Amino acid sequence: MLNRVTSLLEDEAAVLALLESLALAAGREIMRHREAGVHVEHKADASPVTAADREAERVILSGLRTELAGVACVSEEEASDGLLRACEEEDFFLVDPLDGTREFIAGRPDFTVNIALIRRGIPRIGVVYAPAHALLYSGRPGVASEVRVEGQSALARRAISTRPGRTPPTIVASRSHSTPETAGFIARYPDAETVSVGSSLKFCIIARGDADLYPRFGRTMQWDTAAGDAVLRAAGGHTRTLEGAPLTYGVQAGGELATFANPFFIAEGWAA
Repeated sequence: MLNRVTSLLEDEAAVLALLESLALAAGREIMRHREAGVHVEHKADASPVTAADREAERVILSGLRTELAGVACVSEEEASDGLLRACEEEDFFLVDPLDGTREFIAGRPDFTVNIALIRRGIPRIGVVYAPAHALLYSGRPGVASEVRVEGQSALARRAISTRPGRTPPTIVASRSHSTPETAGFIARYPDAETVSVGSSLKFCIIARGDADLYPRFGRTMQWDTAAGDAVLRAAGGHTRTLEGAPLTYGVQAGGELATFANPFFIAEGWAA
């Protein structure tokens, strides 16, 4: 079993295909719950959670733990339920089964399924699926795609890439988590077009060449960003801390939830 898992992990095209399949399956469950009506609960930190979050997570983790048994998985709802663990392995998965829960609850379409493989701190492979938009974004080194989905099955696929930096830039920003620091950053570009988008779609809009910058001066967790970051990097962009270092992923020994929090960062479309 170990040899099979190791072999599959080294086949990045096969891992990407698995993540795409699991994201589509999770998306089906999310849309089923959306059509049936959304019942909202609240976690210990007062953030909302729904049955769709939990069912999507079950689908994804079951698939990963069956096909890639022994590879660590860090997922938002398990973490919220106290099942977070230290994750010092070179390879592990970060999962946000329903990113943009507030968008989902409000009936807006900007929610996504996020799955990423982290390798030595870098988001190596990632899938972002937006079921209400019928769009899936996927990336592995040198290969980034936008996939049209119909009936929750992947159809037309096209390669995507970031665009050269523009003056003024197009900036994407969080719809639900604006901060004074974000406003200050945007003010540096008085002629910039600003687009408000929910969930990890902000990374994908840059990856497909429709925007240039995504500044995030607010709290995010690694499962919020890893998949979109992987797609962006595959498309030619990068994500850096305010000090200019590449955004990295992983947790120190001890496994406390806070260690999975990201620093502030800026995602950019042009090459480093």
